[in-house]
Amino acid sequence: MARQDSLQGSLPVMVLKILGRRGPLHGYGITAQIESMSKDVLRVEEGSLYPALHRMEEAGWIKARWVTTENKRRARLYEITAAGRKQLEDEEVRWKLVTAAVGQVLQRA
Repeated sequence: MARQDSLQGSLPVMVLKILGRRGPLHGYGITAQIESMSKDVLRVEEGSLYPALHRMEEAGWIKARWVTTENKRRARLYEITAAGRKQLEDEEVRWKLVTAAVGQVLQRA
């Protein structure tokens, strides 16, 4: 199966879910979680991740802060907000409806 790098529609819900479960993470940590949890089927490119994080921050779903890492580098940590948790709930409901509908079409076609 080919690795996918076009996750635009599902990327925000995956990011919110990971931040909601794992707590604050930097961009690389979010990417690593998605790739690891998908057994490397899903790949998130920086060119997709950081614009999505920016849009999510503008929407109030996540907040970011600068920290200094153990190796003295600056990194931006992202964490989910209350509005992000509400959005995640809404998106999970929508996702379940869509995947069930796609499953029905595939089964009946």
